[in-house]
Amino acid sequence: MISTVVWGTGNVGRAAIRAVDAHPALHLTAVLVHHPDKVGRDAGELAGLDRSLGVPATDDIEAVLAAGPRAVVYAASGDIRPDEALADIVRAVGAGAVVVSPALYPLYDHRSAPAEFRDPVLAAVEAGGGSLFASGVDPGWGNDVLPLLMSGLGSRIDAIRCQEVFDYSTYEQPDSVRYLVGMGQPMDYEPPMLIPSVPTMVWGGQIRMMARALGVEVDDIRETLERRPLESTVTTRTMGEFEAGTQGAIRFEVQGFVDGEPRIVIEHITRIHPSCAPDWPSPPDGSGAHKVIIEGRPRIEVTVEASDEGENRSAGGNATAVGRLVNAIDWLVEAEPGLYDALDVPLRPATGKLGRKQS
Repeated sequence: MISTVVWGTGNVGRAAIRAVDAHPALHLTAVLVHHPDKVGRDAGELAGLDRSLGVPATDDIEAVLAAGPRAVVYAASGDIRPDEALADIVRAVGAGAVVVSPALYPLYDHRSAPAEFRDPVLAAVEAGGGSLFASGVDPGWGNDVLPLLMSGLGSRIDAIRCQEVFDYSTYEQPDSVRYLVGMGQPMDYEPPMLIPSVPTMVWGGQIRMMARALGVEVDDIRETLERRPLESTVTTRTMGEFEAGTQGAIRFEVQGFVDGEPRIVIEHITRIHPSCAPDWPSPPDGSGAHKVIIEGRPRIEVTVEASDEGENRSAGGNATAVGRLVNAIDWLVEAEPGLYDALDVPLRPATGKLGRKQS
């Protein structure tokens, strides 16, 4: 069994605990938390399971890493603390662990990552013998392995479009929703995630990675952005009230140009309420979906809807993103130490999981 630590117990961490517990080759040995109220609570409780896992949460990072875990699922957010997340991950890799994480956007495609992100990880790999595989939580497979798999089904490919269409009122992460992307903020507020060049920093690596797999060169990466205000005040189940006139919906694209045309596009269409921007595409179930559209011959469109954690509909996307990462751990343990991306790490069948029950 591969001794595995889950670091963080938010939206991603809860799903990670469940995924590690369900994996036949992994053994959950520790859970790291930041908030003092979570210290000492059982991992099963924190993950929303109806049973104890016998693993009390701790905030003692040094002791957990000193125990020599073979793998770490780094589930703490890197959205507004990228430097701290990088330092944590470097520490775990340097301790010899295989680390999987969605926290570091620049390392989704490490070949194009800035040196200040890539070099510390490579130094930790060299010093400690660990590894890192970073993949997105939006979810990453929707912007790399799924569109690439689908591209192999056609005779002609004109363009690839990856879409996230989502109702953010189901996303239980108020700081990210209100401040990072600006829902409920005045229309003159500049959300950090929407500052020019930031979407390219987050999703540009995935465009370059798809282009590399397709054997084409990206000439340029451009961004588009639309924002819409709420026409009336709305109240959400998870985050309270959002006032009329404040930002209620955003739509942006990160476009990879090939031979002067936008051929590889990642698009997000996000609302805080269905009444805002009703003319934009909506998710089939009203909550959220991920789509891949291959324009060509034939035209191919695949919609993925995932659900988890009852009314927290965003949890399905988190769970599939986490599944991609956690299910890569045993492959990474057998591979050479290094820095890996989605093209390196195969997407494999759920061997040994069919029919296994989990509360």
